[in-house]
Amino acid sequence: MVDCPLCDAALDVEEDELDEGDTLICEECGATLSVAGTDPLDIEEADEEEIDDEDDDFDEDEDEEEEEEEVDWR
Repeated sequence: MVDCPLCDAALDVEEDELDEGDTLICEECGATLSVAGTDPLDIEEADEEEIDDEDDDFDEDEDEEEEEEEVDWR
């Protein structure tokens, strides 16, 4: 069991499935957290850059879907 470093709430995660760099959200305080290390498991508050990178990845996926919808099959 791992706790949120900000509010000490227990995080419901499968520790053995986490990799360094993964991000998660604390359900208790809403903080975006990052896996800093896996042996031992180390969770810390995510940097703004990590959060922005995730947003960029999501936006790219949306753009690809929009492009696929615009195909004219005439």
